[in-house]
Amino acid sequence: MTDPRNSGEIPPTRHRVFVVDDHPLVRESLATLIGRQPDLSICGQAGDSATAFDAVVRLDPDVVVLDLSLPGESGMELIKKLQSLPRPPRLLVLSMHDEAFYAERVLRAGALGYVMKHETTNKVVEGIRRVLQGRVFVSEKVAAQLAGKYVGVRSAQDLSLVARLSDRELEVFRLIGQGRETRIIAEELNLSIKTVQAHCANIKEKLGLENSTELIRGAVRWVEKEGPG
Repeated sequence: MTDPRNSGEIPPTRHRVFVVDDHPLVRESLATLIGRQPDLSICGQAGDSATAFDAVVRLDPDVVVLDLSLPGESGMELIKKLQSLPRPPRLLVLSMHDEAFYAERVLRAGALGYVMKHETTNKVVEGIRRVLQGRVFVSEKVAAQLAGKYVGVRSAQDLSLVARLSDRELEVFRLIGQGRETRIIAEELNLSIKTVQAHCANIKEKLGLENSTELIRGAVRWVEKEGPG
């Protein structure tokens, strides 16, 4: 094989990837996987939204691979903040959350792809390359679900009452289901207690729940069904 350094050939450009996940082992595994690709390189990592945003502004990566469950602001909020940059990076979400419920939300927020963590490593690399081209990358199941909405076919998931919640309300609902108290939710999301209480009131109204007890029970059942974050 000809060595480009000796032949005068210009080596291919390696696109710069930034990884955001609160689990160090996941970050290191992704960094190793991406670093092995001839067209990709890791330019940085972060374990929370605030650190990630500052680093992305400084490093200007081509792609950010991020989880939705992060300390402090969620991955969903990070997606929205990154869209405000003069040159926002392409975004690929890698998460345990059910794609049938979250994929459309992250696409609306500004991401181009969604991969669940149980997928093979090849899917992650394929997703990075697809979003680098400015193309949407989701599973065939989600693609069919989204296509169905445009032709008037609505799935049971689309008709779910929880689908009526805004992104922030859904975040609060999920944390309630994980056993967080109002004060803790306020601290984790950098909100006032009154704002969290207002979100809870809106959730109860949208879901037809009579009181806080019903809200907690409904949230716990939904989190159990939806699975780990």
